[in-house]
Amino acid sequence: MKLSMGINYAGGFKEAVERVVALEQAGLDQVWVAEAYSFDAISQVGYLAARTSRVEIGTGIVNVYSRSAALMAMTAAGCDYVSDGRFILGLGASGPQVIEGFHGIPYEKPMQRIKEYIEVCRKVWAREEALSYDGKTVQVPLPAGQGTGLGKPLKIINHPVRKDIPIWWASLKDKSVEATAELADGWLPIMFYPEKYHNVWGDQLKAGLAKRDKGRKQLDISAGGMLAIDEKLTGEAQTRILDNARPSMALYVGGMGARGKNFYNDVCRDYGFEKEAVAIQDLYLEGKKEEAAANIPAEWILNANLVGSPGFIKERVAAYKEAGVTVLSVNPVGPDPVREIEKLRAIIDG
Repeated sequence: MKLSMGINYAGGFKEAVERVVALEQAGLDQVWVAEAYSFDAISQVGYLAARTSRVEIGTGIVNVYSRSAALMAMTAAGCDYVSDGRFILGLGASGPQVIEGFHGIPYEKPMQRIKEYIEVCRKVWAREEALSYDGKTVQVPLPAGQGTGLGKPLKIINHPVRKDIPIWWASLKDKSVEATAELADGWLPIMFYPEKYHNVWGDQLKAGLAKRDKGRKQLDISAGGMLAIDEKLTGEAQTRILDNARPSMALYVGGMGARGKNFYNDVCRDYGFEKEAVAIQDLYLEGKKEEAAANIPAEWILNANLVGSPGFIKERVAAYKEAGVTVLSVNPVGPDPVREIEKLRAIIDG
């Protein structure tokens, strides 16, 4: 089982990279760089590649609108080259606020677009023929009647380091999760509860895996949460740390969409917390954010994070493995992140 974490550069990107260098030595296997509408992720991937030697570096995530499909393929191949084959292309749809509001591009057919980007990227990396693709969202070269008419199929000049650069999909629900299980190399879910995830995504994963190319390896799944390991982390001490998750979970469950239109609220219900889901949303939409946070089920917080004694963490790691998770995504919250990674690495390897 691998260990990963998202890079947090609130205190400065270069300082965060220094932490990653130390964490790599402690046993970290993957680091993920977000993009949203901040600094672009790709330049940071290059910097990380130059400063590290073993850790895999992924985009978590880049959207499929602001870069063309061919540019996405070129960029991924370039990142894989400068990292000596350590790059992971994390794709997602983002949302209309960013895509239309910041990039000025219509937010149309997100799932179809990701599927076509995956196909185009793999065609480019395979380098078997000049790129020609006629999809619903991607047409290369431009169809007749568009542009100058001078475009022609081209093949990427360079030979990519790998023809099978891993593609991970940050999908959330329904058909997109099914398509992820069918087409992607890895899945980046959110709010993952190992013992209950099947209530939310089980059917979709099963349907997608049934259609998966037999030649493609097992679907990787990355999930986890806060990380703190200490014999003293029981009872109130454990709860004090876990309570730090309440505000963000309340935001998602209570504030990410109107009633009946909030996927994260549906997740809460599907996990068996229907009464709490209603209360959290009602309170949050009324502006009572602290009260909403107080209603996040303690059971959910406890089992969706890795905070507790070494014995408890060993049990939680086993639960994640049983759920098919191959990469534990963690956010060390103790005073010494390197030591937390070392302790978790020892538990996994032991």
